[in-house]
Amino acid sequence: MTSHIYRDVILEQHLCLFRGAMGAEFLFMDDNACPPRANIVDECLQSEDITRMDWPAYSPDLIPIERVWDMLVP
Repeated sequence: MTSHIYRDVILEQHLCLFRGAMGAEFLFMDDNACPPRANIVDECLQSEDITRMDWPAYSPDLIPIERVWDMLVP
């Protein structure tokens, strides 16, 4: 998926409508994949006044099973 398709399909057709239903406290989370990180996507989010919260690609603090695996695997 290109950044243009991501912006045109995901953001403009779906995300903006969803944000309208959620209200002012809407917070958008995405990963660090290339399409969501493109400049045109950033510009679109800024123009729509959408706050983005980064979702780390890997964070053992957010995945409790990672600590369990450390105890189970020798």
